[in-house]
Amino acid sequence: MSTPQLVVHHDKDLMAQAAAARLITKVVDAQASRGHASLVLTGGRNGNGLLAALAAAPARDAVDWSRLDLWWGDERFLPEGDPDRNVTQAREALLDSVPLDPKRVHAMPASDGPYGSDVEAAAAGYAEELARAAGPETMKSTAGAAGGSVPTFDVLMLGVGPDTHVASLFPELPAVRETERTVVGVRGAPKPPPTRTTLTLPAIRAAREVWLLAAGEDKAQAAAIALSGAGEIQAPAAGARGRSRTLWLLDSAAASQLPRSLYPPASP
Repeated sequence: MSTPQLVVHHDKDLMAQAAAARLITKVVDAQASRGHASLVLTGGRNGNGLLAALAAAPARDAVDWSRLDLWWGDERFLPEGDPDRNVTQAREALLDSVPLDPKRVHAMPASDGPYGSDVEAAAAGYAEELARAAGPETMKSTAGAAGGSVPTFDVLMLGVGPDTHVASLFPELPAVRETERTVVGVRGAPKPPPTRTTLTLPAIRAAREVWLLAAGEDKAQAAAIALSGAGEIQAPAAGARGRSRTLWLLDSAAASQLPRSLYPPASP
């Protein structure tokens, strides 16, 4: 796994704008080299802020949206269209304003979807969808058909919670200990709603690049813990690494508790 790199911006708005520009470049480069690109989106204020900045970016039209696959790192297990679902918020921030191919938008199942209220079945269904989309360069788990494989995502984005959670992997809970399955159901999450679906750390680590987004003073301690050598069970953000790159995108408030030795030589 790659060693974390940091980019620290003055404030959350500049962070979102810079991350959007960086993401456009990554997608355009991937499409130029392979004809398509694959992203994993995250919710929360930082994830949605990035999507809103992307919607407003003049360069967004450089992306061929019809050749972009979108996945999610986690989802609140709520009815379709619920305003708290990550996909609902993503549609409002960006997706409804760009010409995506609906077949390439892979939302996690809703609680009133084909699996009903069975969150474990919903998680297994999403794992199967990921496995069907996986190409020759994939992450294979040791769980056979149940674990499956996932596409090699170009960029997988994660918001970092104040408790160091990423996706719906919370400290010490069973989901963060999962080593075989790629998607699991979560019950009893400490942040409402308590029932969710989430990618696991093995699936996250299949991405070429993992970007962790953190802005605001309430994220400062989490960033400091995760980047100080903490274990992934106690600090899930510490275990989120990309195969070729792990990038922490922070504003100055979220980076305020980090030692200067961790900063890059020149942070904007």
